[in-house]
Amino acid sequence: MLDLMSSWVSHLPADVTYAGVTGLGMNQVELDENPILTRRTLHDLNQDPVLPYGADEFDGAVVSVSIQYLTQPVEVFAEVGRVLKPGAPFAVTFSNRMFPTKAIRLWQLFGDGQRANLVALYFELSKAFAKARAFDLSPNPGRSDPVYAVVAEALGAEEGASGETGIT
Repeated sequence: MLDLMSSWVSHLPADVTYAGVTGLGMNQVELDENPILTRRTLHDLNQDPVLPYGADEFDGAVVSVSIQYLTQPVEVFAEVGRVLKPGAPFAVTFSNRMFPTKAIRLWQLFGDGQRANLVALYFELSKAFAKARAFDLSPNPGRSDPVYAVVAEALGAEEGASGETGIT
């Protein structure tokens, strides 16, 4: 499993056993404090969107509550598609919280539905994923912070740009 933009905690289901979890983040101290990680990579995706991993290396990937900070999201998504095995899921979760000084301007201007569509567009423009699906995972809608996920499966090199994309 690849945990992109990782920190001191991975937002992965606790009831699942993982063969390994690779965390890629910008703070070595936080990565070192994350107990679920079996491999840690210090890397700034905004400086270099190329992932330092081999093709078809991972069974899944996640970005948790950090997508709003990527300045080259399409390039990063294409790279995630490269390092995932064909059919492997890539899940991007977000809420309405952010650091305004770090989030891209478009994210700040959009509402939650528009943000889900934006993430689906990243999947589509990367040409590395099948149709993206959006989910409202809010635990108590209207009474708690909202939580959303946009998920798509990697196409694999042979399928390339032929996959249908969009949001449901």
